[in-house]
Amino acid sequence: MGSRGNSFRALRSVPFRWYFAGQVASASGTFLQQTAVGWLVLQLTGSASALGLVLAVGGLPPLLFGPWGGNIADRFDLRRLLIVTQALNGLLAAVLWVLATSGHAEVPLVVAVSVLGGVVGIVDSPARQAFVGSLVPPEDLSSAVSLNGVVMNTARVVGPALAGVLIVAVGVIPCFLVNAISYLAVIAALLVIKPLGVARRTAKAGGVADAIRYARGREQVLVPLAMMSLIGLLAFNFSVVLPVLAKQTFHGDGGTYGLLSTVLSVGSIAGSLGIGLIKHPRRVYLVRTAFVFGLAMAAVALSPGVLTASIALLVTGAAAFAFTTLASTTIQLHTAPEYRGRVMALWVFVYIGTTPIGSVLTGWISGWGGPRAALLAGAAACLVAALAAFRVKTPPHPDTALHDVPTLAPAR
Repeated sequence: MGSRGNSFRALRSVPFRWYFAGQVASASGTFLQQTAVGWLVLQLTGSASALGLVLAVGGLPPLLFGPWGGNIADRFDLRRLLIVTQALNGLLAAVLWVLATSGHAEVPLVVAVSVLGGVVGIVDSPARQAFVGSLVPPEDLSSAVSLNGVVMNTARVVGPALAGVLIVAVGVIPCFLVNAISYLAVIAALLVIKPLGVARRTAKAGGVADAIRYARGREQVLVPLAMMSLIGLLAFNFSVVLPVLAKQTFHGDGGTYGLLSTVLSVGSIAGSLGIGLIKHPRRVYLVRTAFVFGLAMAAVALSPGVLTASIALLVTGAAAFAFTTLASTTIQLHTAPEYRGRVMALWVFVYIGTTPIGSVLTGWISGWGGPRAALLAGAAACLVAALAAFRVKTPPHPDTALHDVPTLAPAR
């Protein structure tokens, strides 16, 4: 079988089409609400520090307890579990709407809702990652993961833009209601989906520790996890670096920051779609995309102006999310179903759960040496990860280093 296919081939699967449609609505609503929460907090306090607190606390539960969410995902029917988590997310959005409508949306209550959302995310994130594997045949998994990435990256642009329109037209409060309603689309899709494989797992004893031992014993799982541990910590902190780069380095304004963010998002969509063409990931692809990611970040750091930085950011976004899609696909393809929830919880932890730590480190580097130094630190992390993965001992045929055992397909 060839190694390439159609980027949209996952949509041939009826269950995935339903899930994809629900995610389009829900993801846009999520980023719409994030923007609205920021605007609401600024209206209430006028304080950037209060805004930072609200945005940060939601990431604390996944940081502290994220790996344990996979235990739950491995013990319950994933479809039913996701119906519960999506309903809870919708309920929290509705609570924000009620609080804002009644005039009781004080910062402590908004913080509490944000923390509760983080708690739901402990289970929701690994469950969603693991569930995708039961919606498509194994050879279409990279397409499914890439299309999910396209949805999320498109939502990062569409959601805030829609929030801006709503805030200007009708105010910030309706944004929360729109997000609450958006979850109905996901729940409706989950109610009709019939997975191709078994969506219920029987987790083996040992919990997170057992999942770590499992990952350590399988190169196909360990290599992408280890690479993302370093890259996620220092390279995926664009929300911290780009505003400072736009304002302090290029002496721009909000429009400059918006341009840089949009270019990065466009590149990420292109990168995700490009990787969707690949049916069977190889280690050489991970090494190459991490290497290009590092070089592109270095080019952004050394750019003399906004135009060159924008071009470099386009490549950065493409390489960054091509790497992410490849790594996620590789891990899922080579993880047994009974471990998939816990292993994907480890993936979510190294990719997203480390964001608070990475943001602090990046902020410190930016304060010490400026945003260019922070970008160079991220570039160095990518290059070190690529070199380390390249030097890991491989099976007899290096080109199949990440596909040297039979794919663990979901049961039919």
